[in-house]
Amino acid sequence: MPADDSFELLVARIGAFHITDRAMRRAQRTAEAALRDGALADESRTAYLRAARRYFAAFAGEARAHLRDVDARLEKLNQVQFNLTAERSVAVKRIEATRGVLEAISAFSEEAR
Repeated sequence: MPADDSFELLVARIGAFHITDRAMRRAQRTAEAALRDGALADESRTAYLRAARRYFAAFAGEARAHLRDVDARLEKLNQVQFNLTAERSVAVKRIEATRGVLEAISAFSEEAR
């Protein structure tokens, strides 16, 4: 695939993203117009690639930070779930133990009648 075709595919691929950064949106519009007009200069290509690299490197960094945050929250949630499961098990054992005692008390009460 010629370099121009692969560059055009890259521009289209990046254009599919919802880009919020002004500089990247401007670079995207400029690259799309240059490709449409067949007037893409090497300097324009270099500037576009530099803007795209800066934008997506920052975007990737934010995504990694968000993933770390979500993983930490999931770890805490799993610990809470583990603790609650253990507490539940203890509560069930207490219910069973007290039920046994209450049944024994009831048995004595019925004998006393």
